[in-house]
Amino acid sequence: MIYLDYQATTPLCPEAREAMLRWLGGPDSDAFGNPHSPHRMGRMAAAAVETARERVAALLPGSGTLVFTSGATEAINTVILGIPGDIITFATEHAAVLDCARAVEAQGRRFTILPVTPDGRADITALEAAITPQTGLVAVMAINNEIGVHHPLAAVVALARKAGARVLVDAVQAYGKVPVEVAADYIAISAHKCHGPKGIGALWIAADAPQPAVLIHGGGQEAGLRSGTLSPMLCAGFGAAAQAAQDGLSDQMLHVERLWSAAREAFSDWELNGSAADRWHGNLNIRRMGAGGGVDVARLMSDCRQIMFSAGSACASGSGRPSHVLKAIGLSDAEAKSSIRLGFGRYTTLQDIETAAALLGAAAREQDL
Repeated sequence: MIYLDYQATTPLCPEAREAMLRWLGGPDSDAFGNPHSPHRMGRMAAAAVETARERVAALLPGSGTLVFTSGATEAINTVILGIPGDIITFATEHAAVLDCARAVEAQGRRFTILPVTPDGRADITALEAAITPQTGLVAVMAINNEIGVHHPLAAVVALARKAGARVLVDAVQAYGKVPVEVAADYIAISAHKCHGPKGIGALWIAADAPQPAVLIHGGGQEAGLRSGTLSPMLCAGFGAAAQAAQDGLSDQMLHVERLWSAAREAFSDWELNGSAADRWHGNLNIRRMGAGGGVDVARLMSDCRQIMFSAGSACASGSGRPSHVLKAIGLSDAEAKSSIRLGFGRYTTLQDIETAAALLGAAAREQDL
């Protein structure tokens, strides 16, 4: 099996697995305490949670508060639904952002979706024209999950600051892979996209940013913002993954650059979707239009079952609709439906890239016959 779907999820790293096993607990263990209990076992669990919090926050900029959540979707929803004012975002954002529109509008607020440029980057001219004193929040990705494109975050932040608006950055695809240095008010991240466990993410709130309104009520855990008993096991796994990412960040970035160069050469007869320059090189979104039309991606997946790759976002797979991201950058339905996404990272080898290219290329050419 060749795994090339790193945007959907990443393999659990050994460091995270080891940290999690300690906190699985059992009747003969002292590591199953509730981290919100005052006794010794509770304090042990709470200490593990706080160590993890420090490790996760260490990869984020400046001073602020890190709140553990069930994932980035919860973090994003918390900010969008909990900060007053109108919302502005972009057409290529994740469904966790775009699908908040109805809920925001039900609150009597405006939810504006702006276009992106043909290379997939946020249209700054459109943002400058749309932002008003009533805008409370601009939501923008650091790296797009489908095409890997970097948004011009500094320009977005500058315009938001000028208008008095706050900025939420979805850093899910950036965290643990590249330095996250944007001066945002809120940053949403997810553990399983950086070799941590599924089921946990975090919301980082800058020290000078207002806390969103409470979305989940209960015991008042997590700075009073997010109630519910934390899982020391998931927190410890997230923390260990963050520490491993921090320790190996430079090496991992060099490794991904080598994989990118090999992949671009191996798939040279496919067309790249999105900017070639302003993108994360662990994401290769490409399309192939043959003599008989575009490649049939469903057939390609069936013919190459040993290769794990995607036709778009894992969250929207199986819908039958062309990718909203690819449509937003101007691709036709046929072009969008003839596109595949290959994601690679820490545990991908050059041999994986070469083998996948040979198999996918042969299967695609077979369709032209």
